[in-house]
Amino acid sequence: MTEPIFLEPVFHEKIWGGRKLATDFGYHLPDGKIGELWAISAHPNGPDVIANGPLTGTTLDVAWRDHQEYFGHQKSKVFPLLTKILDANDSLSVQVHPDDAYAAAHERPGELGKTECWYVLSADPGSYLIYGHHAKTRAELAEMIHAGDWEHLLRKVPVKAGDFVYVPSGTIHALNKGIMVLETQQSSDTTYRLYDYDRTDAAGNKRELHLQQSIDMTNVPSVDPQLNITTQTVDDAIITTFVTAPVSKFFSVYKIELNGTLTQHADAPYTLVSVLEGAGSITADGQQFPLKKGVHFIIPNQIKDWQFEGQMMMITSTPGQED
Repeated sequence: MTEPIFLEPVFHEKIWGGRKLATDFGYHLPDGKIGELWAISAHPNGPDVIANGPLTGTTLDVAWRDHQEYFGHQKSKVFPLLTKILDANDSLSVQVHPDDAYAAAHERPGELGKTECWYVLSADPGSYLIYGHHAKTRAELAEMIHAGDWEHLLRKVPVKAGDFVYVPSGTIHALNKGIMVLETQQSSDTTYRLYDYDRTDAAGNKRELHLQQSIDMTNVPSVDPQLNITTQTVDDAIITTFVTAPVSKFFSVYKIELNGTLTQHADAPYTLVSVLEGAGSITADGQQFPLKKGVHFIIPNQIKDWQFEGQMMMITSTPGQED
């Protein structure tokens, strides 16, 4: 395929969701509290459908399985990444995600662990994240969790639009009310909840908690990852590198702020792109494709060079090295 692979997103209703995906991005949402848009997904809980080219109508998981020529003939049985937009109209549960080994031992066959990261698209004044904890030992962590001593256990971190946050597996975290993010993560849908504010769903039921799994998986003590965020000017673009190896073995993530043209060359088997502001185009193999805010696509392995044009802000990501 010598054209970008455009995808039709999947929407997920959440108890904490809202309607900003419609008002801020113009998506046509189903009814309800829509918390997540799965923008580039091959996960079985919400695989995207390919919207163009010879694979039109095929889900991304099937394309990964049957057409590895588009992805550089990777060894992994599953597409390793998942890109989302999250609208936290209310606070998410305080949670932690497993690593690959724990997920393989305790979750469904093929489920990966979940290291993720957030680019903050918008945040109400005074917004903050739950990120990390204050326990010094695992025994102290378990004691504070079972006692519900959230005030002393949980660490609060202020956040604003434009911030980048890297969340390795084993990190206690939560998006709080009034925050919208673009999330790049391993392709996993496994979450262990420590605390959910004792709220109930429409039927009056509380959501399940996973205290023992959370105690097992939480990194103790809590140590922030050391990022080396860099910025460079290339052509008519400012490119910010948020995370690459060795900090992350799972993905590299970049921000492109474009005002004009930018020519890029493939340095990975494939590239994921989300247009988050503005409009423009991508030209590949002599074909030009229009781009606008809210469009998500994959640049496949067959495309080795491409040119962006316009005024846009994009988040791009590439997969980590396979073992």
